[in-house]
Amino acid sequence: MRRKTLPYTDKRLRTVAAPIEEITDEIRAIWQDMIDTMEAMPGVGLGANQIGVLQRLIVVDASDERGQAVRMANPEILHASVKLREHEEASPHLPGVSARIERPRAVTVRYMDENGETVEKDFVGLWATSVQHQIDHLNGKLYTDYLSKVKRDMLVRKSRKFQ
Repeated sequence: MRRKTLPYTDKRLRTVAAPIEEITDEIRAIWQDMIDTMEAMPGVGLGANQIGVLQRLIVVDASDERGQAVRMANPEILHASVKLREHEEASPHLPGVSARIERPRAVTVRYMDENGETVEKDFVGLWATSVQHQIDHLNGKLYTDYLSKVKRDMLVRKSRKFQ
């Protein structure tokens, strides 16, 4: 089921999400709703707090063919490459705008998968960018936080006009 994403001003986007103790059918249903919402945007990732669920859950699918979503609970970056990559990032909270953000090109992430197993996986390129973007969401941080106040304010104004 597609869910509504929160507006930029919603305080839940600035709230640190709570850890997941175990993977339940309810968690799996939230993940599925997140995938449905991500695909409808369309996007390459979504953090649970973007739909108002304050739990440490993300989904990422940066595949060309789609349908390859990785479901993660309690994702944690263990290692980030020194080499950086610039990418145009956006969010459904600020429709119609985006900004170039520089992040590590590759990351190693530990997370709990849909079976409750602890997994360590390497992500590169757009996958890595999306994972980092979504983990930021779980920590109450938005991509606009990487911008100067002037640039951030300009994007917010432009998005309001777009809406």
